[in-house]
Amino acid sequence: MSENTATGQNRATLQRIAHRMMLEKGLVPDLPVQALAELDGIHGPATQSDDSIRDLRKHLWCSIDNDDSRDLDQLTVAEQLPDGVVRILVAIADVDAIVKKHSAIDQHAMQNTTSVYTVAETFPMLPEKLSTDLTSLNFECDRLAIVVEMEVDPDGRLKRSDVYRATVRNRAKLAYNSVASWLDGHSPIPPAISAVVGLDANIRLQDEVAQQLKAVRHAYGALDLETIQTRPVFVDDMLTDLEMDHRNRAKDLIADFMISANGVVARFLATHNFPSIRRVVTKPKRWDRIVELAADAGTLLPTLPSSTALEDFLVKSQANDPLRFPDLSLSVIKLLGPGEYVAQAAGDRSGGHFGLAVGDYAHSTAPNRRYPDVITQRLLKAALQKGAMPYDDAELKSLATHCTEAEDAAKRVERAVRKSAAALLLESRIGQTFDAIVTGHATKGTWVRIVSPPVEGRLVTGYEGVDVGRRLRVQLIRTNVEQGFIDFKRQR
Repeated sequence: MSENTATGQNRATLQRIAHRMMLEKGLVPDLPVQALAELDGIHGPATQSDDSIRDLRKHLWCSIDNDDSRDLDQLTVAEQLPDGVVRILVAIADVDAIVKKHSAIDQHAMQNTTSVYTVAETFPMLPEKLSTDLTSLNFECDRLAIVVEMEVDPDGRLKRSDVYRATVRNRAKLAYNSVASWLDGHSPIPPAISAVVGLDANIRLQDEVAQQLKAVRHAYGALDLETIQTRPVFVDDMLTDLEMDHRNRAKDLIADFMISANGVVARFLATHNFPSIRRVVTKPKRWDRIVELAADAGTLLPTLPSSTALEDFLVKSQANDPLRFPDLSLSVIKLLGPGEYVAQAAGDRSGGHFGLAVGDYAHSTAPNRRYPDVITQRLLKAALQKGAMPYDDAELKSLATHCTEAEDAAKRVERAVRKSAAALLLESRIGQTFDAIVTGHATKGTWVRIVSPPVEGRLVTGYEGVDVGRRLRVQLIRTNVEQGFIDFKRQR
């Protein structure tokens, strides 16, 4: 029997747990009264008449995001130039045009620093009136944006770049899964694409350039990792399953453009002698264990961390055993350790991002969802307008630390509610056995992930001598929905 059979399998239970976890982790689940009052005074999207703001509304802009996404941060478009060069434009929602520094809405966003996506409820960083409407790059709506322009040669190398302000209009709201299925030749063209003359060719051109950009990054050691992501399935507010949410070609297209755009933004600020907040993973947390995992698979990695050598190993592993590659990816991700935000003063150099194989990486492309991107946007606009510095070095350093801590707290909330959801699903399966892989091993405990449903739990017995990446057979012995506990014992 479960320790919490009285808890119903429903959305309301998980929503209550999510609110409790937000408060326990120091995050604010609801918009403060002052911010609500401020919100009542905002009646429309930002509009500005400035000769420096370009009118790019006629471009074939489109958004590609999750099927249910309503906070649209980016639009993309491609333009073929002579000699095989392609101009890629990434438009980023101008959140700062409405959300001003020190406003009540800004103070709330700065406290949480990120939208928190739990399986039961989303806690948006910005009020939904803004993030899903007035500061969202919505279909057929005129919006102010920061545009990152990149010219890419046929070898996938960046020839030139620029950053400027513009007015844009989303011509097609697209979803990852349907676009990816079409690009892969598995499904007909999505109606939203065929409805816009020339958009199909434009997206195929975007896809081609994205793959070229990816190839260059991978040549320098960018890691091709496949993370385990799940999406809840509710039927009449009853949780019935946690489905795997796989990587696909459309997600990669957007990810490759965003990585490149974030690099352009970081270098733009540096060129203009402005400070910045960077996202970095300077070196793996447990390279020694990654070396052991590779050795178990017959690959010798160097003693010192090498992203190029690790990427070669990952590519071969995916080709040799695609079904088990997500497990290997999960192990490597855990062993690499989390990234962090760091403040970089003008003229200084911080560590690069090991997993992305880039030396310059400033989060800038999701200002509706991440506060570091709002900070970066204000720095960019000040640089463009040759205005006063919106943040001094001490303030940026403090914000970088806070953003790292708050983002970690948000991830803990998301993970905790996901575990409660998994405990709900597994209540009736106590005593059953499962194939599992060790995903965490430290003095505080050993963690394993089972395959179906793809959830993690604690290995409470039989953990002696195991480490991350080890495969085991485990038996489910206990669940606790309120605490999100799922306990296994090892089957000998």
